[in-house]
Amino acid sequence: MNIPENCRYMDTHEWIRLEGDEAHVGITDFAQGELGDVVYVELPEIEHTLEAGDEAGMIDSAKTTSPIAAPVTGRVVRINEKLADHPELVNQSPYEEGWLYVLEPENPKDINNLLDAAAYRKHVEEGGH
Repeated sequence: MNIPENCRYMDTHEWIRLEGDEAHVGITDFAQGELGDVVYVELPEIEHTLEAGDEAGMIDSAKTTSPIAAPVTGRVVRINEKLADHPELVNQSPYEEGWLYVLEPENPKDINNLLDAAAYRKHVEEGGH
């Protein structure tokens, strides 16, 4: 299971990675494995402001439909347009090619309130679904 150190995590299996003034958001390697083959991704609208914990979109897989939560409050500045034609990127490369959207966080320090890699690993190993 891949859990990069340069990301922060929600206990609902979303990750966020701050890059300058922006933060990429996606679902974790664990989550994509649990979902199975991703067949469709519904992403938030650009310029939409999300509050931490808001539903930002949905992921449809061969097994189920799962909501995507916003890790922190911020404005959506980009979405991963490749996912419209290639939703399988979420399975193949959840932290690189399969990211979902980019936020401009209202308060970037809020990211520090999320789980670090060690805490997220412990959450998953203890059966956190």
